[in-house]
Parts: sequence; structure tokens; C-alpha cells
Amino acid sequence: MREKTVFIERVLKPICRWAEAFGLNPIALRYVLPGLVAAVHDYAALKRQNRAAGRPFRLRFSMPCLKDRYEDSGSARGHYFHQDLLVARRVFARNPERHMDVGSRVDGFVAHVAAFREIEVFDIRPMSVTVPGIRFRQMDLMNPSDDFTACCDSLSCLHAIEHFGLGRYGDPVDIEGHLKGFRALSKVLKPGGMLYLSAPIGPERIDFNANRVFAVQTLLDLAREEYELIGFSYVDDAGALHEDVTITPEHAADSFGCQYGCGIFEFRKQSF
Repeated sequence: MREKTVFIERVLKPICRWAEAFGLNPIALRYVLPGLVAAVHDYAALKRQNRAAGRPFRLRFSMPCLKDRYEDSGSARGHYFHQDLLVARRVFARNPERHMDVGSRVDGFVAHVAAFREIEVFDIRPMSVTVPGIRFRQMDLMNPSDDFTACCDSLSCLHAIEHFGLGRYGDPVDIEGHLKGFRALSKVLKPGGMLYLSAPIGPERIDFNANRVFAVQTLLDLAREEYELIGFSYVDDAGALHEDVTITPEHAADSFGCQYGCGIFEFRKQSF
């Protein structure tokens, strides 16, 4: 089973990602033929019904959706679904005075939080729309403004720090981008404040130019001097959430057996 997982992560997924970079989706191709047959059959039936009913609808076969019938009603698995919902619940429960976010998904975690409180968002890319409850500032968090020093008691950075310094989002290429990003997070957060940090976990590597993958121990070491670990959860390679688990030395070393999982850390910044 582990060999199969390694093969998928190291061979099949890179092939699919290269294909997607050129506008192809190999996974969706398996649905094309059966989906087309079903859609043509349904179109003919609807056309007969439309004609018989004397409806004024103009019927065109112009937007084929060939794979939707083979999928679940929605995805309740994976890194983003679980981390966004879990951390939003934590922020709601702790009700901080000022919550800020760095680079998390706007149409996921940020939207969840904006549903019940104001959230301030930082990203290196612009945000072209104005949304109630979301205060946006464009900023390179590898080089933050001094105006944002010890300014919040709650801070999130979900599935973002692994991208810093890889140039994917127009940021400067910097092999130490994740280190500079983490120091910037610490600069923004007040002593005693909560940091919610998530990142890919597994055998350490850079999958250029998408992201880094960290060992759990590496992220613990990164936070050790300034933070106390309050809680840890992770999403495994199958997309299932394991909430509030204990990190043993063995698990820290092998990242809970993940090849490309998601570690969700809850740190409290110490007061010295």
C-alpha cells in the first residue's frame, strides 16, 4: 500500500500537474466517453420533451458537463476543506480581539471567518473586489512593514508559508523564503497571541515551483524558541482529518507516514 502511495505521489501526480499546466486534465478524460454518451442521450430526450410541451426555451448543446454525474455531491475531504473549517472554528471559539491572516484561501478560510467577524488579510497579490468583513492589504510578508509590529492577538497562515520565495505568485525567489516568512509572522503577533499555521508535511523537498513539503519536526523546531504548541491536527494522504493528535518523536520524524499531508499547528507565542 505504501509503495502504491509513493508511486502516485512521485510519478502519477507530477504527470497530471504537468498536463494541467498546459490546460489538460488527464483525470477528467476518463469520464469523457461515458459522459458524452449519457449527455447525448439526455439531450435527445430533453429536445423531444421541449418540442412536445411547446415550451419557448431555446435549447442548445453548448455547455457540456461530462463528469459531474460521476462525482460526489461535494468534497468534504482534503487539505483545504479540513484546515479552513477547523481553524475557523478555533477562531470563533477563542474570539480574539484582532485576527489577521497571511495568504490563506479567500474563498475558503477567510470567507468562513468573515461570516462571523472582521478579518484582516495580507497577500502579495492584489485583491480586486471589496468584501464586507474583509480588510485587505497587499504586502510581501518576507519583508513586512514596520507598521505591523505586535499588532494582533490572533494570526493565521494556512497552506501559504510553503510558497514563500519560490516565485509562484510573483514573489522574489529566495531559498530562505519560508524562514523569513515565519519571522515576519512572529513580528506581527503579540506575545501570548495564537498562531494557526498549516503546511504540507511529508519527506522534505521542494516541488518547484509549487511548494515546499516539511517534516513535522522541522516546523516544530522552527517554532520552538518563541512558541508553545497548543494543538496539532493533520490531514493524511487520503484526505481524512485526524484532529487533536499527540506528536510522538516517531511521528515527528516520519510526519505520520504522509507523503503529502497537511499539518495544522496551533501555537501560542510565549511572553518573555
